[in-house]
Order: sequence, then structure tokens, then C-alpha cells
Amino acid sequence: MEKLYPLITGGATAFGTGWVFQKEIDEINILQATKKAFAEAYRNALAHCPGDYVCSDVFVDAVKELDIPAVQHSLIHGDALCYSIAAASILAKVFRDRLMREYDSQYPEYGFARHKGYGTKAHIEALKKYG
Repeated sequence: MEKLYPLITGGATAFGTGWVFQKEIDEINILQATKKAFAEAYRNALAHCPGDYVCSDVFVDAVKELDIPAVQHSLIHGDALCYSIAAASILAKVFRDRLMREYDSQYPEYGFARHKGYGTKAHIEALKKYG
């Protein structure tokens, strides 16, 4: 996916990422946090668009009712059906993986570079051991 990242970012009119931290996920739930991150990514992408670019339609992987001023097309398995969603998925995963490698250098005992924060057995054991 790292090899695709510069191809996608270099060919995109604009792109953005959104991020929600664990504490807020715990407070508002994973679905609401996902919607918030998607909306933040949309706003960040628009902030980098050329001129008066308007994005009137957005394709989203399964999630509905985002708080954005665009017509939303929610597609189940959207990353398999829509190139835009697949590209966004790649950008999100590369962004996440890079962040996890950075966290791994700060907190090597958690093994973030290996499991990327997923709830693997190793990750759960590290949480129990180190907090």
C-alpha cells in the first residue's frame, strides 16, 4: 500500500484524513467516531482543493448520514466497488500504519508496528501488562 500512496496523492484533486482519539471513541462510540473522522477528512480535503472547487457528491464505505454538505452515496463493500473509496481506504491505512510506527518508536513495549493497534492477543496482553 505504501507504493500506491504517492500515486493516489499525486493524482488526486485533493485528499484529507480525519482522526479521532481513543478517549473520544469511548465517549461517543465507534460509529459516531467513524462519522466524525470521515467528516473531518472531507473538510480537510476541501481545504486543499484548488480555487472554488465544490464537491457535491461523496462516496462512502457503508456509513450513512455524515455531517457534511454533500450528497452521500453509501456503498456496502464500497472499497471493492468504487475506486474513490478504495483509494481513500489505502490512504487511511497508510496514514494509520505510519502513525503506529511512530508510536512504536515512542512506546516499543506495545508492539504497535506489528499489530497497528488492532485488538490482537499481543496487543491485549501489552495493555494488561503496561496499562
